[in-house]
Amino acid sequence: MHLTRFSALAALMMLSGLASAEVRVEGPVEYGVFSGPKAELQSGERVLRRSNEKIQQTEVVPAKLGSKFGLRYSLVGKVADDVPLTLLYLTPGIRTPDGLRHDKFEVTQKLVPGAPQDVMAYEFTESHEVIPGEWHFMVFQGDRLLAQQRFTVR
Repeated sequence: MHLTRFSALAALMMLSGLASAEVRVEGPVEYGVFSGPKAELQSGERVLRRSNEKIQQTEVVPAKLGSKFGLRYSLVGKVADDVPLTLLYLTPGIRTPDGLRHDKFEVTQKLVPGAPQDVMAYEFTESHEVIPGEWHFMVFQGDRLLAQQRFTVR
């Protein structure tokens, strides 16, 4: 059998573990507002939620405490200890009680190969977080954009 340089390099990478499966979104991405308790919450209050909540598909989010919105998606090609996900939340400018403005929040999340679905969500639990305007959610693995969604908080 005759191997080209490229196929020999590919074989070497696979044997050495340098080649990894490419993580990608499979199927539709659900997005919107997660169904939850309809109680009127005070700043700092939280209600336990289920991990399999229904999502009302919408790009418009109510600007009130307790609103939880985001994405739910299925990833294939996940391998333990691979490059983690980076969840990037671009906000219209949250000003925390210390006076600092935050235009983005970044969360690193390990890949869980056995998990059937992954979630990127934000829940308003403090009064200063409820900021009307455009919110942009992006899911990356390394430099690769896997999913994104824009929401308007009103």
